[in-house]
Amino acid sequence: MVGLDRLPLPLLEWFRDNARKLPWRNDPTPYHVWLSEIMLQQTRVAAALDYYRRFLEECPDLETLAALPEDRLMKLWQGLGYYSRARNLQKAARVIVNEYGGTFPADYEAVRALPGVGDYTAGAVCSIAFGQPVPAVDGNVLRVAARVSGDGGDISSPEMKKRVTEAVRAVMPLHAPGAFNQALMELGATVCLPNGAPLCETCPARDFCAALTQDRIAELPFKSPKKPRRVEERTVWLLFHDDRAALRRRSERGLLAGLWEFPNEPSGAEPLADWGVSPLAEEYAGQAKHIFTHVEWHMAFRAVETASDALPEGWVWATLDELEGVYPVPNAFDGAKKAVLKRLGGAV
Repeated sequence: MVGLDRLPLPLLEWFRDNARKLPWRNDPTPYHVWLSEIMLQQTRVAAALDYYRRFLEECPDLETLAALPEDRLMKLWQGLGYYSRARNLQKAARVIVNEYGGTFPADYEAVRALPGVGDYTAGAVCSIAFGQPVPAVDGNVLRVAARVSGDGGDISSPEMKKRVTEAVRAVMPLHAPGAFNQALMELGATVCLPNGAPLCETCPARDFCAALTQDRIAELPFKSPKKPRRVEERTVWLLFHDDRAALRRRSERGLLAGLWEFPNEPSGAEPLADWGVSPLAEEYAGQAKHIFTHVEWHMAFRAVETASDALPEGWVWATLDELEGVYPVPNAFDGAKKAVLKRLGGAV
């Protein structure tokens, strides 16, 4: 890809002077790099920092992570979303403990074979933690490469990703592969910003960037439009009895698998009798919207005071302390949780 061959030296000099101070960069062990990269998938750096710190306080090593009870793992991850990342993190930790004696494998193919690890994460770990010259191509790198080279290929396509990966591999400085990969990602995250708003005046590639010199910033990178999300109207039932709220565990398969939730059903359903719940009082308690990758929930909350503590099998009554410290409730239910905490007298 034209122009990328001129990037390494000015990019590394820029990164030396402008790199953000991040905790995993201060101590780039394989475990730290891997954990940070998994957390940063679909998550902004600023949002991940406190999670990273708290996670390492409780799971300072692979052995502790491998042995952590699942509900505690989910509670540590609560609010980061995409909970399959946390489950795969633990699965991978168990593989490393059981098959590699607790030592993180240094071989690219072995890292790539770990649960939840793709080409990008394997490249990041192997280049940053082990100094191996392998690319780590994420959305930031795709955007930088498309603009610098003027390539109008669809960055959501496998063909474009393969083209960028090979172009990065061809220009990667063998003495600093980890720094180069991080610098490319950093440039995309802080300077070569998406949505036609890059900070070109501070970019180390400004003298040879095709998008800038050809006035094509608004059109690059090209990405084919996504299909519209499916919208689901749902009613969330906030059931109360003796200063406790009802929770149920979601199915082990599908969206938010295995996490705890406030009972909910498609709007229009009247499930209280089926659940064996006898309402003393019922009222509207607010509404909220939550956007997943492929579906959007529009939720209305119904607060119900129940006559008894009878619940379907497997459901629990949770106290205020248990809601805040024990049961992992995904952030899709943040609006409902705020209504519950207000009702139970907790901090909102």
